[in-house]
Amino acid sequence: MVEDDPSAIRSIALSPADAVDAYVYGRENPGEAVLRVTPPFHGRMRARIHVYHVDDAELTGAVHLSPATVIADDVLAAYPDLESALAEADDDPAADDRLRDRHADAIAEWRTRARDAIVDSIVLETDDGTHRVELKTLG
Repeated sequence: MVEDDPSAIRSIALSPADAVDAYVYGRENPGEAVLRVTPPFHGRMRARIHVYHVDDAELTGAVHLSPATVIADDVLAAYPDLESALAEADDDPAADDRLRDRHADAIAEWRTRARDAIVDSIVLETDDGTHRVELKTLG
């Protein structure tokens, strides 16, 4: 196999904290955070968090895993949404502060739940079609 062919990958090790941090970053900040796997590719690889404003995967040959693909769908759906809570609040600034505090607590609880909700495998898109790889959590 060619060293830049992601179909050589059988498993990807990743930190659940990196996956959760990447997902939250993408929800709360401009730019995008992914889990990045860089060539040369071989059977067992390691994904690390990578933040960017311009996608360089085509140039570098890296594989970018969306954090939304590695965290279970039911946990993603339960992500606490501050904007809708603030929209429902009255114009009382103290109420906004209380909502923000509760939101911060809810995010902390969600992060704990999400770190335990990493899926067992994902599908990579390759030149030859789809390729399933196992995910191995670190830590």
